[in-house]
Amino acid sequence: MRLLRSTDLALRLLMRLAVLGDATPTTREVAADMEVPYTHAAKVVAELQHQGLVDARRGRGGGLTLSERGRTASVGAVVRAFEGDGDVVECEGENPCPLSPGCRLRGALRRAQEAFYASLDPLTLADVTGDPTGPLLLQIGTGRPA
Repeated sequence: MRLLRSTDLALRLLMRLAVLGDATPTTREVAADMEVPYTHAAKVVAELQHQGLVDARRGRGGGLTLSERGRTASVGAVVRAFEGDGDVVECEGENPCPLSPGCRLRGALRRAQEAFYASLDPLTLADVTGDPTGPLLLQIGTGRPA
């Protein structure tokens, strides 16, 4: 299983905000630091804001901060929100799989997907930003070697 680019960026952005303390980077700064297009970062920030995980303030003194909900959110819940609840493989649709009526693989893949999410559910940002990750996150975009 491979995460969508938006899921990856959302997790990295949340992790970065978790270690920044009182700093409030702008979406443009985050995009530059993470070396992603601004438009992609803006879409991810908008979704994180919609989920109530990030607060975004415009104008002078504005920027991004983790919301209270963001500080305690489950990593599994964030991944689910970005990845969706769809199956790992598409068995129905325009060209349905001829094995659908008796396939045992679909159920096995669904159970594997749920096990993946279940392993992420107990994790919070605090769990994934401790040493050595936290100090590395603080070096992103500073031009200093990791």
